[in-house]
Amino acid sequence: MAQDIKTYVEQLAIAAKEASRPLGFADDATRQAAVRAMAAALRDRTEDILAANGQDMDAARAAGTNAGLLDRLLLTPERIEGMAAGLEKLADLPDPVGRVLEHRTIDQGLDLKKVSVPLGLVAMVYEARPNVTADAAGICIRTGNACILRGGSLAQRSCVAIAHALADAVEASGFPREAVTIIETTDREATGALMSLRGIVDVLIPRGGAGLIQRCVRESLVPVIETGTGNCHIYVHESADFAKARPIIMNAKTQRVGVCNACESLLVDSAVAAAFLPDMLRELADAGVLIHGDETSCGICRELGLAEGDAFVPATDEDWGREYLAMEISVKCVSGLDEAIAHINRYGTMHSEAIVAEDERACERFLREVDASSVYANASTRFTDGGEFGLGAEIGISTQKLHARGPFAAEALTTYKYEIRGTGQVRP
Repeated sequence: MAQDIKTYVEQLAIAAKEASRPLGFADDATRQAAVRAMAAALRDRTEDILAANGQDMDAARAAGTNAGLLDRLLLTPERIEGMAAGLEKLADLPDPVGRVLEHRTIDQGLDLKKVSVPLGLVAMVYEARPNVTADAAGICIRTGNACILRGGSLAQRSCVAIAHALADAVEASGFPREAVTIIETTDREATGALMSLRGIVDVLIPRGGAGLIQRCVRESLVPVIETGTGNCHIYVHESADFAKARPIIMNAKTQRVGVCNACESLLVDSAVAAAFLPDMLRELADAGVLIHGDETSCGICRELGLAEGDAFVPATDEDWGREYLAMEISVKCVSGLDEAIAHINRYGTMHSEAIVAEDERACERFLREVDASSVYANASTRFTDGGEFGLGAEIGISTQKLHARGPFAAEALTTYKYEIRGTGQVRP
């Protein structure tokens, strides 16, 4: 690793760590005001941010970037407004810092309180998602944490423009501007340098593809909160109402293909495959979705006159575990609820899974037995989102089981400490 890159990142992190201290002690109203100022800054600097994003989009198209990543990268006035509105919702949430989680008197008459406190310095490593810059920075400031951000090279200009606007707002609110720090080099060694800063960085959160996440899990010396990829399934049970199932599937698959809560795999009960799949596969194909089908699905595609290679292809074993992030979906017929649950628990990524069924017992069993951070009955997986869950802006979707799971936002960026008050007690 080039020493100058390592020194550059370490110096940025040290300054950000120092900036976290006044944030951690600030009162709720001051942190709220700072987050609202950040929202206003996004609106005020919309033209600058869009100009930077336009450069990123041009470069990404020229490099042959796929449609899913282009969708993640794209900013519009509406998306920037959504980022700003998310920050304002975040500001309005109850203060996550200083909550008394437990209060009791212990032996010898000591008064013990368990109180939520900030983590300190949060590092965020992410790919072509410029909106994460605003979400991560806003959540950190709201929770009294500083952040150091490492955006992907595809979104570099966009992320820098957003981060500078937010840092200006934080500084105008009376905090050090280093509380929102972004690494401005695209050198890949910077990520390795950031992951080595144990003792300076308190937690690292990767958000992106499987390669990025696994690299952070394997190599980071800093504790990692793992956000996962989204191989999300929708299972159509034999009791399903087809009029519900089709729009749920189309929404989950086609609304935004480049997001982690999009449906990537469709499971259909064999008992209803002949009745359900023809219209469903036709609708998917007409929308431009490439179907990776099992033998039954491919047979129905041929009967419909769909072109093999263009509208459908035979699925391979790798397809059952694949996150496409594109207009593609795997389709498999299963023998019933047992096989559906077993298949999802084998190939899913513990993100978001759904069943469409009128049988309440089947729904309840699916919700209970499927191992995922979010499980749905008769609804689209697209709802797995901090804003939709009423959490405000989110920093990611955690698919792990320690500390945070599912959409995690403000409360997940706090830890706790014990405050013990006595009157002179000594331990006997």
